[in-house]
Amino acid sequence: MPASQALLVLVVVMLLQLAISTTATKTSTNTSTATTHHDNISKAKTTLYPDFQLLNVKQALRETKTRPIKPSQYQELFKTNPNDSESTGGKQKLKLVHRDKVSFSNKLHNHSHVFHARMHRDVQRVASLIHRLSSGSAAKYEVEDFGSDVVSGMNQGSGEYFVRIGLGSPPRSQYMVIDSGSDIVWVQCKPCTQCYHQTDPLFDPADSASFMGVSCSSAVCDRVENAGCNSGRCRYEVSYGDGSYTKGTLALETLTFGRTVVRNVAIGCGHSNRGMFVGAAGLLGLGGGSMSFMGQLSGQTGNAFSYCLVSRGTNANGFLEFGSEAMPVGAAWIPLVRNPRAPSFYYIRLLGLGVGGTRVPISEDVFQLNELGSGGVVMDTGTAVTRLPTVAYEAFRNAFIEQTQNLPRASEVSIFDTCYNLFGFLSVRVPTVSFYFSGGPILTLPANNFLIPVDDAGTFCFAFAPSPSGLSILGNIQQEGIQISVDEANEFVGFGPNVC
Repeated sequence: MPASQALLVLVVVMLLQLAISTTATKTSTNTSTATTHHDNISKAKTTLYPDFQLLNVKQALRETKTRPIKPSQYQELFKTNPNDSESTGGKQKLKLVHRDKVSFSNKLHNHSHVFHARMHRDVQRVASLIHRLSSGSAAKYEVEDFGSDVVSGMNQGSGEYFVRIGLGSPPRSQYMVIDSGSDIVWVQCKPCTQCYHQTDPLFDPADSASFMGVSCSSAVCDRVENAGCNSGRCRYEVSYGDGSYTKGTLALETLTFGRTVVRNVAIGCGHSNRGMFVGAAGLLGLGGGSMSFMGQLSGQTGNAFSYCLVSRGTNANGFLEFGSEAMPVGAAWIPLVRNPRAPSFYYIRLLGLGVGGTRVPISEDVFQLNELGSGGVVMDTGTAVTRLPTVAYEAFRNAFIEQTQNLPRASEVSIFDTCYNLFGFLSVRVPTVSFYFSGGPILTLPANNFLIPVDDAGTFCFAFAPSPSGLSILGNIQQEGIQISVDEANEFVGFGPNVC
């Protein structure tokens, strides 16, 4: 076998089996209260990575031309096995399907069009998060650990992933956006005075035996921000920084995830909705607040969930599952950071960035959450591209450019200022990109997670952007293919050990 092919095989195997590089150090004594799946954080372990890896240009461009299946075809998967699930040890794991596999319109799948629409949506998403941060007794449900199928809305320009769940009794399947930075569950409802287009028929409360309106005097109504009252019924209104909003009445309803039925979930029944939710019927908030789906479970699943966002253009399946049993052994665990000003968001402590195996000289203070609740690093499923404070981004980008001088440059595209013309290349050698976290773990990304095609003509861009504020956001492009676990009860976030 030629040396170049042997190197390619070695790199591919390493990336598939070892998405996480861990150089663990002894953590502070408060980590001793964590459950056993965090024990490896205090054990010395070093996994060496090459300073460079190969990006398969030909394969990446082939994936831009992949034609997604239609929703009706995707739904056929459920007819073969209605629950489409895998049950192990009292938990359910269901398949997560990548955005590229499902199309919500009859438009020709054009990668350039999809990319620019997605970047436009992403800019608005970041503006929404920054706007929210600058502004300034939960119901219990006896449920087992469970999960659900997830797809994404990239083919409509949406940066979010979608979950397919059953709503009401009997359950009607609906696509809903999963959002780790939101604290409400809502769906478009009949009668609808203003609704955006969605793939599934509008939910009709009259057809559900389990739908029950919430009264204005209810304790649930008191937990809703900007709650109002109309004819004795609790009203809600949620506005997002990008101009999207949902307004309607609050209700208790049954949600079905595969074989698991969760009753009396407080949802917003939206009668007036506007936004770029694109094909989805609503939103499943997975944030840290009391009204999110996680908050409403009130610890009955151990305040934990795990997900794996499948990589672009592949036929692999990812997953989303809830429950403490979903927490993996062998992950690289880092502390979860709390921001009292923004309880919805999952903050993590980033210490630095690396390129080609060398740490970039950036002060750790750039990534810290200060006492006023500003700055810090948020892990977000709804933001596509990772944002970094300008001073950190420029140092990071310059280090990458310094080590890719042999690659032909291309003009900037959309929010990306560092792009390359890789037309005609089969593969290229690129430096590794790494995140250095508190406690020792180092997350080394696959090449596809930081150098991405922006058209089908060979233009690839460095998939990071400067933040208009001091806030850093770890986006879903950089999360793809890596199992990520959130253990709120023990205040840890885990990376790996599985890939998808």
